Amino acid sequence: MAKSGMYRLLFLALLLSVNFVAQAQESVDAIEMADPMRESGKIYVVVGVLLIIFLGFTAFLIITDKKISNLEKELEGKE
Repeated sequence: MAKSGMYRLLFLALLLSVNFVAQAQESVDAIEMADPMRESGKIYVVVGVLLIIFLGFTAFLIITDKKISNLEKELEGKE
């Protein structure tokens, strides 16, 4: 009986999230702040800068993960 209740709760959460997504889709056209940026082409600069920041952060995390893995292997070898 516990699984049935869990499935009902998950189904309810799914239905509520679909409702929120539908409401978010309706308000996309109402964003007036982005209109001048789209018209002048500056929105591509903003997207490009965000992409560069995201890629840099991802590369930093990957490099840090490799360094930590190497340090862990080094510590295992000493013991």
